[in-house]
Amino acid sequence: MTESGVDVSIERKDESRPEEGGRRDPNTCPSCRSHYRDDELRAALRVCPHCGHHFPMPARERIDSLADPDTFEEESADLRSADPLDFFDLRPYRERLAEAELETGLGEAIVIGSALLDGHPCELSVMDFAFMGGSMGSAVGEKFVRACESAAERSVPLISVTASGGARMQEGILSLMQLPKTVCAVEDMHDAGGALFSVMAHPTTAGVLASFASLGDVIVAEPGALLAFTGRRVVQQTTREKLPDDFGLAESNLRFGHIDGIVHRPELRPFLARLLRLFSHER
Repeated sequence: MTESGVDVSIERKDESRPEEGGRRDPNTCPSCRSHYRDDELRAALRVCPHCGHHFPMPARERIDSLADPDTFEEESADLRSADPLDFFDLRPYRERLAEAELETGLGEAIVIGSALLDGHPCELSVMDFAFMGGSMGSAVGEKFVRACESAAERSVPLISVTASGGARMQEGILSLMQLPKTVCAVEDMHDAGGALFSVMAHPTTAGVLASFASLGDVIVAEPGALLAFTGRRVVQQTTREKLPDDFGLAESNLRFGHIDGIVHRPELRPFLARLLRLFSHER
């Protein structure tokens, strides 16, 4: 486990090399070493123009890239995690939550709300790995459930974008209870005639992969994303076997039929717009 509460190792092989001083510059491409200004990365949807590497994308930027301008209406924005176990490791859990909120500007590791995408109504559920590794605690699970309920009530598809290290260790068994809770919410939405489009960004692992992220009617991933229950290093240490170079990556998951496709970020909006047209209840 890491200090942020992520329960798996999630480093991609090409992102493990630090810059001088021990830290990798977040604006330097780990694949081709090109460096960009913040505004250049934002304009390119945080995709390297030279080699196509997909940088992590904050939830707010993701929503702006998908939703039609001024159509996103956030829901349950005031929902926050409690500290039911009064958890303390190196630092109090409440302190970590406050720090994550200050650093990201988010109240939790997921943002939900209604929106239009290319004129089609939908519900958005977008995770942000920068908030404690996108870990799923009680508040994250509850917000996803509310997104499912909102989609079912309005008879619109739910678009879920995941980026998570798994269950949040600071909430113990309560975080693991979010797995069946979110699975039941997706099932209820399906029973109401709703659809789930799951977009897996790097990394989508552990409890989130083992629950709602894998239940989409259509499941796609971004190139190079790690989609595995646990990371390569943990599996190698456990099995003492050499793993393929693409173990757990989106390309490997596509080859084995675990996902329906790999969609580059600039193509994601038109791809989802087409799905919304196909799954629309309007005649």
